[in-house]
Amino acid sequence: QLSHQQENVVGWYHSHPGYGCWLSGIDVSTQMINQQGQDPWLAVVIDPVRTMTSGKVEIGAFRTYPEGYKPPDEGPSEYQTIPLSKIEDFGVHAKQYYSLDVSFFKSSLDSHILDLLWNKYWVNTLSSSTLIGSRDFVTGQIFDIAEKLEQAESQVQHRLSRYMGTMDKKKEESQLAKLCRDTSKMAVEQVKGLSGQVIKDLLFNCRPDVEAQEATTQDMDISV
Repeated sequence: QLSHQQENVVGWYHSHPGYGCWLSGIDVSTQMINQQGQDPWLAVVIDPVRTMTSGKVEIGAFRTYPEGYKPPDEGPSEYQTIPLSKIEDFGVHAKQYYSLDVSFFKSSLDSHILDLLWNKYWVNTLSSSTLIGSRDFVTGQIFDIAEKLEQAESQVQHRLSRYMGTMDKKKEESQLAKLCRDTSKMAVEQVKGLSGQVIKDLLFNCRPDVEAQEATTQDMDISV
């Protein structure tokens, strides 16, 4: 109203830096209140840290179910890595909301602005490194995986001591499978970052004098 815009506000957004796109208990309560008071209302969550690390925009859009509604069991949703400190909050409220398909577009003005930014900051972009920029995040991921492994190991030992049934065994195997996926995903992202650094080194740090000397030496060896 203050800016004389006629469009209605239809949602809110916030960030989950480093721990994925989902709704916490507070987020669910906030979304429920707004849906009841000024629907249509949408919750958008962005993870800027994982976006920078993976090179892909990590974004999610969500709406909550009506209070008291029990959604049908749709099977496992798309897997995402959740830090150990956030797993409980994630699991408790996972059945109170649902995700929506997300698509985004780029207008001609967006393209013009991005071109201007690229022309101004292209040196910074080429000289930046995801390995360095996400160093703290990756360190946290390694510690988180180590803690989850210790937890899974203690649960296996507890099961063996109590002679628990196959259901618990399947659950533990599922936890280990998730840990394997988390570890593989982190390793792939690190390899991609390292590959980018190697390519930049080959493109911008070539040493023509050394290469010419090596070529001359090879020619001499061939002639001899």
